[in-house]
Amino acid sequence: MNNENDIEYYPSALTIAGSDSSGGAGIQADLRTFAAFGVYGCSAITAVTAQNPLTVTRVDALPGESVAAQIQAVADAVEIRAAKTGMLCNTEIINAVAKNLEGINFPLIIDPVMVATSGAELLAADAIDSLKNNLLQLATWITPNIPEAEILTGIKITTQADMAEAATLCASKWNCSCIVKAGHLEEQQNGMAADIVATNGNIYLLSAPLIEDCHATHGTGCTLSAALTAALALGFHWKKALKMAKSFVLGSLAEAVPLSSTVEAMYPPGDSYLEKVTLKTIND
Repeated sequence: MNNENDIEYYPSALTIAGSDSSGGAGIQADLRTFAAFGVYGCSAITAVTAQNPLTVTRVDALPGESVAAQIQAVADAVEIRAAKTGMLCNTEIINAVAKNLEGINFPLIIDPVMVATSGAELLAADAIDSLKNNLLQLATWITPNIPEAEILTGIKITTQADMAEAATLCASKWNCSCIVKAGHLEEQQNGMAADIVATNGNIYLLSAPLIEDCHATHGTGCTLSAALTAALALGFHWKKALKMAKSFVLGSLAEAVPLSSTVEAMYPPGDSYLEKVTLKTIND
């Protein structure tokens, strides 16, 4: 929002998430993505994790009051244009975040992080109800993967039709838009990574080519939600923002960098992959 003198502020976005010591996901991935989009990144850290793309060995959650103080300090000084949440750990943090985001006038993207790619639990089981009842109703967009969508909806997802049902239920239940990500779907469609989008009563297929033999998938969910947040902070229409986010993930996978003999990592692409992404309605 501009002040009375109509000063145009630099686009800023806030990420509320955990720190990933290996840099591939969480706060580090979010801020790297914001910077790649030309968006100034602010953060509220919810937890410090000891992890790498293969395992999570320790999680230290911050007190809810600490997370709330970080959010408030940013909001007091910065004109936030969009925000996202990632790893929230527990009920105390979820409730603190919900309280401090109530009444916001910018897009909020909620990535309901529950389980790491390595299988480590990142959200306490008793916090799921708090997520559902106290935070998700504030969302503009929800971006669950298939296991997360199953937990949120109770729907067993094995097909695109199941994804569409789950996305529609999420959008209806929390009065928002929803992307159900297809990364965990056993049978991908014709060599494409095809996510399902439910918004405004319509269902869309958001598709990009699969990267064969890619070993740099750690942080894909964080990167997608951060890219969507950045694109919305820049004022792009949601259709363009979705395609920009999907193409950024595609490019980050295609241009992954080797960090050791065993680890590759996503990295912001130097080329544009936007023409490789399609968004089409499938419920006409």
